[in-house]
Amino acid sequence: MATQTEAVSISITVNGHTHAVSVPPHRLLVDFLRDDLGLTGTKVGCESGQCGACTILLDGLAVKGCAVLAAQADGAAVTTIEGIASNGALSKVQDALWNEHGVQCGYCTPAMVLAMTDLLSTNTKPTEQDIRKSMDGIICRCGVYQNVVRAVQTLI
Repeated sequence: MATQTEAVSISITVNGHTHAVSVPPHRLLVDFLRDDLGLTGTKVGCESGQCGACTILLDGLAVKGCAVLAAQADGAAVTTIEGIASNGALSKVQDALWNEHGVQCGYCTPAMVLAMTDLLSTNTKPTEQDIRKSMDGIICRCGVYQNVVRAVQTLI
């Protein structure tokens, strides 16, 4: 068993690329993604799970990267905003957010894209309430919530 200072060996697939690395047992997944892998599209906000800026997909489910240790993601597939576009083209969620002005400053945008991607992967006809529930826990200081709802509704 590892002590608090011993590194933990993990194998994690991020945006389709597998990484076999050692991480400190206390290393947050969001810090691993940003600092170790250079994937800075995942934002760090409150660092307490309240703002949702660090939302990523962990095995397809939207989770807050600051609430997961990198070691807990051993064997998992992680998707960040950098892994959403395909062949340089925006995903349908990204495109809809752009077209419906669901972005402003962009700080929460990666989290919104990933949360809506998760929602649409499990619910192809979400109601307005479903969409709003999926945004719950992602703070947007610009207030684009209604535009995000409208964007998702264009996809159903």
